[in-house]
Amino acid sequence: KFVGAQALVAKLILQGKLPNNGRHAEMRSNVESFLCNVVQHGDGRSGRLTPGGMLYLQPWSNLQDVTTAMFVLVTHADHLAAARASLQCGGVRLPPAQLVSFARSQVDYILGKNPMKMSYMVGVGKRYPLQPHHRGASLPSIRNNPGKISCGKGAQYFHRSAPNLNVIDGAIVGGPDNNDHYDDSRGNYQQGEPSTYTVAPIVGVLARLLHN
Repeated sequence: KFVGAQALVAKLILQGKLPNNGRHAEMRSNVESFLCNVVQHGDGRSGRLTPGGMLYLQPWSNLQDVTTAMFVLVTHADHLAAARASLQCGGVRLPPAQLVSFARSQVDYILGKNPMKMSYMVGVGKRYPLQPHHRGASLPSIRNNPGKISCGKGAQYFHRSAPNLNVIDGAIVGGPDNNDHYDDSRGNYQQGEPSTYTVAPIVGVLARLLHN
């Protein structure tokens, strides 16, 4: 929420609708400092790249932070481009196109250009997670099993070694660890749990990349 609000203030400053001083300047500085760290030109406080090139910020569902950061990055890149400006990271000036290129590298990683050669978006590519930690995907369809499945009876589906019974196309799991390893196990909710707040930001990023 903070970085989103800061990005909006930065946009208004770049459009000349807010003065670039005081609290407004501080908010712009904060979001640009965050983005400098994201693209690996900051002080290192907001993520490092894994050996395979993924932005890594936390062990629990890391891709939620990656997709959100990329949404803010491409949005701010467009605001900078409209103002004929660049992102100043210390003594380095990064043009908007370079920011978009970094976002593309993260999307490519998510969709399969990574050491595991796995797409972390379910249903995309030849190899993707088969056991996301998702109850609806794990349980049989009501068409195949119209009876009630209690919590206790659901355990048999949770502990199956076979792929989930339903493929949740388009869902993005939490993603690999800081060494690019992903354990495709239904019980591995730290890496395997998909969420709306992980997939929602990438919709805007993909739209921006397709437009480009």
